[in-house]
Amino acid sequence: MRIQIKNAGSALLITVFAVAMLAVLTIGILQLNTEELQIVSNQICAAQAMTTAESGLNDAFAQFRTDPNWTSGFSDKLFFDDSYTVAVAGAFPNFTITSTGVTAAGFTARMIADVTIGTFAPYVVRIDELRINE
Repeated sequence: MRIQIKNAGSALLITVFAVAMLAVLTIGILQLNTEELQIVSNQICAAQAMTTAESGLNDAFAQFRTDPNWTSGFSDKLFFDDSYTVAVAGAFPNFTITSTGVTAAGFTARMIADVTIGTFAPYVVRIDELRINE
């Protein structure tokens, strides 16, 4: 008498299916980790651009503290590997300073400050309004 096996190969089929599911799960997890690493890198570069733009504002404030009529600004002034450009508009005692920071990776941030300069030396710089990335 012969016994027929009706489910021959089913273990192989289940094993192949399980390996395929594990591969899909692994690829998905790796994709999520890659995206999160890119998001973190972008966040770091954006913060670096913001710091560079803020450095441009501080540099402009330092110029105003010594010369209240300074309006020449800066063009592509180096800040480590990055650079900033500062534009000044207005007349004494009210000015608008626009500082744009650009990182070596190409990220950009802009800070615009409406300031009032004091009338006696050393000239006090008061920030009336600060706008970021407008």
